[in-house]
Amino acid sequence: MYNCFVTYAKINMQRASTGAPEPVSHMKVFIVYCHPSEDSFTSNMRDAFIRGITDSGNDYIISDLYKMGFNSDISEEEYLRDAYYREDPEVAPDVLAEQEKINSSDAIAFIYPVFWTEAPAKLVGWFDRVWSYGFAYGDKKMKMMDKAMILCSAGNPLSRLEEFGLLDSMKKVMFGDRLFGRAKEMEFVVFDGTSREKEERKKNWDANLKKAYEKGRGFFAGSGS
Repeated sequence: MYNCFVTYAKINMQRASTGAPEPVSHMKVFIVYCHPSEDSFTSNMRDAFIRGITDSGNDYIISDLYKMGFNSDISEEEYLRDAYYREDPEVAPDVLAEQEKINSSDAIAFIYPVFWTEAPAKLVGWFDRVWSYGFAYGDKKMKMMDKAMILCSAGNPLSRLEEFGLLDSMKKVMFGDRLFGRAKEMEFVVFDGTSREKEERKKNWDANLKKAYEKGRGFFAGSGS
């Protein structure tokens, strides 16, 4: 035990004398991905974001809700549990698994396409079930995330989303409700004009994927990574 301590002390003294930086622990982001098809811009954006995360020396875990066959329908039992602010019965195993992924991570990212100014129904149902009483509210067991990021693809151009207040509505739902008080820092990233009939989709393809990559690579910038 003493020898171990002396060795550790010598290493620290060497770092101090040479100016070598202290080793940095990896950070981990939990990615909640929701898209029904791999034949999509969103799947490519997901992959670019993940490459950025790993190239920065950090880690990730992912829940691909469609591939998992995640049950997005809240049951009557789950509804009554939350409606009466009870912590019994225990949450279902699939919900508990998602909650454990959250609490084992430093940050969370949601990647999805915009469907009628909202996330896909499967992701909305994920929130309905995973944000349960006793975890996301009440006597909260959910850890405070260092960061939460939304990366969404939208068919409409950003100008239209802003003109009609659609972007502001999406931000209010995600930031003002679902993520309120659950993350220290939040960012909403829109990849617009991604519908197949739009010329901008092909024109901006590479630039958008580079943007997604950079968002992943710089995700933990300033967080000690």
